[in-house]
Amino acid sequence: MRLFRLLTLLTTLLITSFAPTAFADDLYQIEMILIRQNAVPAIVSKAAPEDWAAGAQRISPDSLRTPSLNGEVAKLSASTDYTVLLHKAWQQTLGEEATKVAINDGKEQFGQFPIEGTLSLKLGRFTDVDADFWVNRIDANGVVTASERMKQNSHTKNGQLNFLDNGHLALLIKITSLTVPAPRPVPDEIPD
Repeated sequence: MRLFRLLTLLTTLLITSFAPTAFADDLYQIEMILIRQNAVPAIVSKAAPEDWAAGAQRISPDSLRTPSLNGEVAKLSASTDYTVLLHKAWQQTLGEEATKVAINDGKEQFGQFPIEGTLSLKLGRFTDVDADFWVNRIDANGVVTASERMKQNSHTKNGQLNFLDNGHLALLIKITSLTVPAPRPVPDEIPD
C-alpha cells in the first residue's frame, strides 16, 4: 500500500512538472511604434474596410500611459530612412485567450482614421502578436482613396523591443509585465 501511494505521488509530480504552464491574466504595458521605412517602395493596397475594428475593444483613455521609448523615436525621426507614424503606450491584462484592441490616430471621418488598425495579443511562453494596420489617404469628402497595409504575425519576447518587419511599414513593440519583476541584467564581467 505504501509503495502504491509513493508511485501515485511520483507520477503526479512527473505529470505536473512536464505539463505546460498556465498563464493567468496579468497586467502588462504595451508600447508600439508604427513606422514607414522610406527606402522600401510603398505598396498601396485595397482601401481599409469600414469594419476595420470588428471584434476589437477600444483602449480606454484611463489605460493610456506615458511612452518610454522616446529615445528610439528620436533616433528614428532624426533619420531620413524612417517616418514615425504612430507612438502609443497603454496597459491591459493579457492571458492565454487572445485579446484584440483597436488603435487609431488622426481625425475620424465616417468611421475611418488616417491611421487605424488592430493588435491581437495572446500570452504564452512568448506573446503572440497579430498586427493589422492601415495608413489611409482620405480626401476632402472623407472618403479613403488609398491605403498602405501592414499585416504581420509574430512571437515576441516580453520585456524586449521587438521589430515586426512588413516591408514598407514596420512595427516596434515592447510588452512588459507590470506584475512580474523584471529579470536581473547579466553582468558585463563575472567576478572571481
